[in-house]
This record gives sequence, C-alpha cells and structure tokens, in this order.
Amino acid sequence: MTATDTKEPLAVLVVDDEPSHAEVVASGLEKIGAVSTVVHSESEAAAAVSKRLYDVVVTDLMLDSPTGGLNVLRLVKERQPETEVIVMTAFSGIETAVEAIQQGAFNYLAKPLDLKQLRAIVQRAGEGSRLRRVNRQLTEQLDERFGLGKLIGVSKAMTDAVSRLKRIAPTDATVMILGETGTGKELFAQAIHQNSPRRGRPFVALNCAALSENILESELFGHVKGAFTGATDNRVGKFEYAQGGTIFLDEVGDMPMATQVKLLRVLENGEITRVGSNEVIKVNVRLLSATNRDLDEEIKSGALREDLYHRLKVVTLRLPPLRERTDDIPILLDHFLKIFEKKYNKKISGVTPAVRRRLFAYDWPGNIRQLRNAAESMVVVDFDGLLDVDDLPEDILAVFPPDSGADVTPGAPVVPPPAPAAAAADGGSAAWLVGRTMDEIELTAISETLKACGGNREATAKMLGIGERTLYRKLKEIEKK
Repeated sequence: MTATDTKEPLAVLVVDDEPSHAEVVASGLEKIGAVSTVVHSESEAAAAVSKRLYDVVVTDLMLDSPTGGLNVLRLVKERQPETEVIVMTAFSGIETAVEAIQQGAFNYLAKPLDLKQLRAIVQRAGEGSRLRRVNRQLTEQLDERFGLGKLIGVSKAMTDAVSRLKRIAPTDATVMILGETGTGKELFAQAIHQNSPRRGRPFVALNCAALSENILESELFGHVKGAFTGATDNRVGKFEYAQGGTIFLDEVGDMPMATQVKLLRVLENGEITRVGSNEVIKVNVRLLSATNRDLDEEIKSGALREDLYHRLKVVTLRLPPLRERTDDIPILLDHFLKIFEKKYNKKISGVTPAVRRRLFAYDWPGNIRQLRNAAESMVVVDFDGLLDVDDLPEDILAVFPPDSGADVTPGAPVVPPPAPAAAAADGGSAAWLVGRTMDEIELTAISETLKACGGNREATAKMLGIGERTLYRKLKEIEKK
C-alpha cells in the first residue's frame, strides 16, 4: 500500500533554516499527498513534535549549530520512536552521514535535492513509520488483554509472583505453574508467552483432564486419515499448530502414562509423530504446564513419570491462593465490578463496608475465579446501585449471615469485630468505646484497618468506604496526635 492509498495523508515536519528551501521541499512533497509543517530551528522543531505525531521528519543538518540536525534527530527518536528522520545537507561528508545513520536516520541526502528521489524516500519512510506504529498499538492491545496489565494485585505474594514471571518470560525454559484451582494459572501462562521472544507466534492451551487418552493424543500430536474410527482426514495437532510459539498444558498431572512417554520425547528431541503415522516431525515449541495436584505424591503412586516431572519443572512458578493475598481483594473486586457494570449495563454507585468486610474475611476456596463470579452475581441481582449484604452470593452468606457482624474468620464462631489491643484492659471488645470521643474511635478504626491491610492505603480506604484523599487527610491527623 502506498501513502496515497491510505485515508490520512502523510504528516511531514520540514526543518530548515533556509525558508525558501523549506518551502520547496514542502511543495515537492505535496505530489505524494503529504501535508507538511515547516519550521526553521531546533526549538521550533521541539515545539512541533511535542504537539503532534509525524510520520516523517526531514531536517537540514546545519541549523542553530553544525550539529543542529543531529540534535533534531535525537529529539525525534526520543519522543516519537516510530517516526523516521531524513537528514539533508549541502556539506556532504561520509563521517557525518555515518553518524546520522548510526543515530537512527532513515536516510541522508545531499543538497541540491533531487525532488523525485526525496518523494520516493519520504513515501517509503512514512509507510514504514505507520506500520511500526500500528504494530506497537496491536502489541499494546495484546499486552492489555494477555500481558502483565491483567495480573492485578499489590500484595507481596502477587508482586513476588509477577517479579519471578518477568525473569522467566524472556527465556526458553519449560515452566511448571503451581497453584490451586482458580488462581489464574492460564492467565500467567499467557503473560509468560506475551512477554517472551515467541509472542508473535501462536499460544495454544489444552486441558489434559478434559479429554480421554485417544482424543488427547490426537489433540496434541495430530493424526492421519484412517488412524482410528472417525479419522476421515489428516489433522494437525497442537504441537504442530503452535510451531515457533508456546503450548500450555493445564492439569498435566492427569495425563495418561502412554501420552506422558510421547510428551517426554517432544521435550528431549523436539519430535512428534502423528497418531497412525511413522513420519517424525520436528517441532520448536516452548512448553508451559500447570497443575493443582501434589506431583511428588503422583510420582510415588506411579501416576506420573519422574523423568517427565523433572523435564516439566525446569522452572517453577507458584501462584498464591486468594486467602494469602487478601490485600488484593478490594482492587480485584473493583476491577470485576467495572467489567460487569458494562456487560449488564448497570451503574454501581458503591459497595457497603459490611460487604467489603465479609469479602475480606471469606476464605475463597475457589480463589479469583470465585471472586469474579461473586462480583458478577452481585451486579446481576442488585436493584438499587448499592451493593449490600442482601446482594451477596449464598455461599458467602452461609458463612456470614446478615446479622453476623461479618468480622469473623472462616470456620470460627460468629463474634463481634475485634477491638484494638488496648480493649483488653478496658473490659472487652465493646467496653473500650465507652467515654471515647468520636475522633478517637474513628482514628483507631483507621489505624487498625490499616494494619489489617498490611499498610495498603488503597485497600484500607475501600474497606472503610471512604476516598483515598479522605484517608490521606485522616492519616495526617493520626501522625500529629
């Protein structure tokens, strides 16, 4: 596609301290549909690139100084990395040309310019600039969907897991992701792929527990026509389809023994054989796997090959259950509520402190998946825009009934909220309130909630049902007292 085929004309910035020559360049580029902005100094160029994006910058080398054009080049590459820069000068020299190219110039032209040559170079540079910009935007969209941006959390357990992921992702090592059901193992696998050199190739996920032995082998390795009843055509398996990319095997501990042998061959030799065929096919695929089982026990019972186990767990990534990262519950809840507000076209104005306390104290056996489902359920059943105890799912209400006070630990008797340590000397959890000013009670509540949230101010504000600015102001008051 040429520049004239696009809906938007090329945006070109012409930087030249000779006004007449700058106008000649701008007029010459009109023939390829380019729209040019003309400036005459480094400072004007800096102001121009701060206001809008350009596809191409054409700059004279000699501006305010002998290296003014190189300064413009560096500025553009810093602020608009995808924009191509063409340097022109009447004082051509091999050293200057080499320096310009080394600093990222697309081309170097000597004056007097050949306008036909200039138009061709600008058009080619503009097409490349736009293509890279589109690729970057697509990459950002992928990152938003599958990258680190979806790994939400501020707790130490979560930040430690993400930090380990960042070290693992750029390598080609096989990774075993360990964690309970609902902790986000596939999401982490996608993030590893999207932050690896293989990100431009396929990511393929398969749940090993959901398929029988024969179907699982066909899914993984493919089959040839006539290999079994119903095999009416040749079929490419997941390993072939994911060539150059990443394959993620969930619940790998449920894989049949015969399939384990074939998987081991893939890891050792990079070879597969389709079901019903003798032809060996080379594959280049990174393998990620996940399980919620105790694989050491699986090895002892004979359900998992030990040699395969060690091949799969070159690197391990352990995901914390939600009960170990409760600081993240308010953030995750708000994230999910935004999703379901949009899905169901509802407006949620807020969540009562009683609901937040129950969600914070609940044990979450289904982890993040269960929290997501709970958020969706509350949005669906809510009728007044304020999520209160009556909107909670039944499994949470079964643990924390509406009249429980909600400040309990799962499995323990329902009791009133715990008071500060000082309450013990004052006769119990409620007696300490007697004679206290409202300011004292309020500041104590903030201080104790802050401790419960591990110092996380965002989580504290959400649990207390106040804004972060309000919390910040009140914390300042605590510091003064």
